[in-house]
Amino acid sequence: MPGVLWIVGLGPGGPALRTGRAAQVVAEADVVVGYGPYVDQCADLLRPEQELRRGTMGGERERAEDALELAVGGRRVALVSSGDAGIFGMAGLALRAVAELSDDRRPTVEVVPGVTAATAAAARLGAPLGDFATISLSDVLVPWEQVEARVAALAATDLALAIYNPRSRTRTWQLDRARELLLAHRDGATPVALVTDVGREDERIEHATLADFDAERVAMRTLVFVAGPGAEQVGPWLVASRHPPATG
Repeated sequence: MPGVLWIVGLGPGGPALRTGRAAQVVAEADVVVGYGPYVDQCADLLRPEQELRRGTMGGERERAEDALELAVGGRRVALVSSGDAGIFGMAGLALRAVAELSDDRRPTVEVVPGVTAATAAAARLGAPLGDFATISLSDVLVPWEQVEARVAALAATDLALAIYNPRSRTRTWQLDRARELLLAHRDGATPVALVTDVGREDERIEHATLADFDAERVAMRTLVFVAGPGAEQVGPWLVASRHPPATG
């Protein structure tokens, strides 16, 4: 009989920002599948008898297929992602694979939501979101031309932006290009926050502006937050206006 596939968002960092349901299903699973650091992220929930399958960066499709094969074979499988599994996580790949199965082979599937970095970082900054959009600068699964077109389109709006996967050891120029696109439409004095390892012990928050933030300070686990035009500093907090001023 088919088993169970839980597609789990573990939250952005430590246990404090992990949902109770996520903790429950990871603890109940026979097998935990995920990118190695994400499996380590839930180490406090793991039992000696559980099977662990740690993957590498870039192997997302293979992990989804592996987890599904195990669930089809009758195992209870937790496929884990950092943050929320449906926001630049494993849910999309896994669900597409599940949908290809016949009803009699399809396991029970549950997408378990998690706290995504955008909302975790926003809470640390104050209340800066209002109307906002998330975008990833990773071109591992999406061609850079498509990513750039999305950034350009968002730059022309008044939306606050939460930029995921902004920079890595091998992707060093894309963030600077995104800044160029944003500056074509937005004031250089627009508040920017660099929030690294939100929810973890070594969390770091740096405030700057769109024109002068230091891209060298940005890592893969940094969320680059670009405020919308209605945002203002209220005491120590960055707060979005509910009614941004009209333009034109």
